[in-house]
Amino acid sequence: IGREVQLATIGKTKTKKVRARAGSVKIRLLSGEFVNLLNPKTGKVQKVKAGTVIENPSNPHYVQRNIITKGAVLKTELGKARVTSRPGQHGILNAVLME
Repeated sequence: IGREVQLATIGKTKTKKVRARAGSVKIRLLSGEFVNLLNPKTGKVQKVKAGTVIENPSNPHYVQRNIITKGAVLKTELGKARVTSRPGQHGILNAVLME
């Protein structure tokens, strides 16, 4: 049931449209270069360049391969950020700045 996993990585932004149930369309992020970063202190969102994956709780081997999943910690221009979106389902990278 379902499809093969397509893991999002850090790199030049590439997406793919996939037909879902009832004819709806999901956008998968194959690789992403920028992150929509929320600063919880100011409440502002900025588009910043993503560096590398520092930590990934879903699989420790994803850190070496720079694979992004929900909950992964990324190094960005403004500091560490935790990913809150699901790149394989939403097609976008949203994150919250960590202190």
